[in-house]
Amino acid sequence: QVQLVESGGGLVQVGGSLRLSCAASGFSVEYYAIGWFRQAPGKEREGVSCISGSDGNTDYIDSVKGRFTVSRDNGKNTVYLQMNSLKPEDTAVYYCAAVFGYCPIVPDRPATWGQGTQVTVSS
Repeated sequence: QVQLVESGGGLVQVGGSLRLSCAASGFSVEYYAIGWFRQAPGKEREGVSCISGSDGNTDYIDSVKGRFTVSRDNGKNTVYLQMNSLKPEDTAVYYCAAVFGYCPIVPDRPATWGQGTQVTVSS
């Protein structure tokens, strides 16, 4: 069964850090693009970061560049999103999604999605 499970969300103060995990089962993250998305209340879901399968190339949206880092542990079959210098505008439910191959993950590519984890940054 192909599945993604996110964890690591929580409540953190402005300037703090969190590390989100996206644990995969039923496939190998080494060959899949894993994207991190977020959706804040009343807003559309946006792609935050992505790590491609095989070559491990990474992409970030401008608002998180220099603060967020996506990485992959093939042995643990898990992808991480390290979030530093968090801001209130980072508050959202964060999801990971997987497609075979390379980033980006776009709506016309069928993807496997996790259930999401809440990140709340308080000021």
